[in-house]
Formats: sequence, structure tokens, C-alpha cells
Amino acid sequence: MGFSKWIGGALGWSFGGPIGAIIGVAIGSMIDAMSNGDSGNFTGHQGQQRQHHSAIYNTRPGDFEVSLLILASIVIKADGKQDQRELDFVRKQFVSMYGKERANQAFRLFKNIAKQKNISTRQVCLQIRQMMDHPSRLQLIHFLFGIAKADGLVTADEEQQISIMAGYLGISSLDYESIKAMFYRNSDNAYKILEIDKSASVNEIKTAYRKMAKKYHPDKVIHLGEAHKKGAEEKFRQVQEAYEQIQKERGF
Repeated sequence: MGFSKWIGGALGWSFGGPIGAIIGVAIGSMIDAMSNGDSGNFTGHQGQQRQHHSAIYNTRPGDFEVSLLILASIVIKADGKQDQRELDFVRKQFVSMYGKERANQAFRLFKNIAKQKNISTRQVCLQIRQMMDHPSRLQLIHFLFGIAKADGLVTADEEQQISIMAGYLGISSLDYESIKAMFYRNSDNAYKILEIDKSASVNEIKTAYRKMAKKYHPDKVIHLGEAHKKGAEEKFRQVQEAYEQIQKERGF
């Protein structure tokens, strides 16, 4: 699959606004770096650029994909270095979701995005917030924590950066702490994942479980395509495990 066909067919609302500007610079860098003179392959996307005033929440897989690439590039640089394990994690995730060929195209784009300086986290996140539904934004935060944890530890700088992004994305503190708890080992994490206190009653625990199972159900992001079900299933599984852990501890 040629790059122009992939990028032109994948993107919807994301090819406009600040995100479109970032992608444009990245593609320009890729064209400049080409040594085979085949820059004509990149012209196919030009007529398909769209401004971000499309119908709200008309999010396609390519929009999520590009949003993830940009936010991941910011998180990876949050601690002042680019750890190879984090880069490998990004590529591995894309291979598992899209296959090797498309993952190679996405990773080429990612590396050129990561080279850019002064990317406005706020502007990018506000565009995503305006156009992307809540379950998809939760999925973004989950992926970003996975990338930060790829080297074995979510650093304070990385956590702070993801927290800032979550705020701009309109993610509540409860939802943020729920996803964050999935990547830390702590005796209270099962309760945080279910968004309840340790003092919650059995009925409150059961109600919270039903609520979170519904919120994180893989069907919530089915519009992003089958490729994203795996990540959604991971969140759903951790909700189930948190509930089972509390059941065991509380004996109900």
C-alpha cells in the first residue's frame, strides 16, 4: 500500500486544524528525505484534506491513529529522552492493530512527528476533544500509559504529561485515576479502577462494577474498527479482575 493511499484514505477530521499542520510538516519531511524521487506518490492525499468542522464525533480509525501518534510523541519526550523500549512498544502496538505494512507507514510518520519541536499539547488535545467521542478519548489515555510503562516505569514527568493531556481532553479525574491505576501496583488500585472508595458497601461495589463494565465495554469503540478492540478488551479485563479481587477480599 502506497503512503499517499494510506494517509489519504485513513484521515477524516484530523487532517485540519493544528493536527493537520503537524501531519503536513511530517509528510513534508518524509518527502524531503526520499532519495528515489518518487514524491509523486504523496499527491494523492491533497484533495482529501478536510477541515475539522466535520460532524462531531464522526471519528474514523485514521483519526484515532494520528491522534495517538502525536500524543505518543509528546509523552515519549516528556522525560527528556526517547527510550528504545517505548519506541518499540509504539511500533508493536501498530503491528498488532494494523499489520506490518501499515505499521511501517505509521511508524515512519511517527518518527517525523517526534522530531518536531514546540507541538502545542493544548491545541492538539482541544481538537481531539471537540471531534472525538469520550470512549475513544479514554482509549487514547490507556494507550499512552502503556507507552510510558513500556520501559518498566511511568516516570513522574510522563505521568504529569498524560495528566495534562487528560485534562485538555475532558477526561474526569475519576476516569483518569481509574486508567492510571491499571498501570501501578497498589493495594487500593482495584477500588480506583472501579472509581470507588475502600469504604464502599457491597451494593455500591456491584453497582460500580456494572457501571465501569459498561463504560469500558469493547463495543464502545467498535466504530474505530476491529483493530482497536484488543486495547478496549484489556481495559474491560482489568475492570473484571479488579472486581474479582475485591470480591475475594470482602468475601461476597
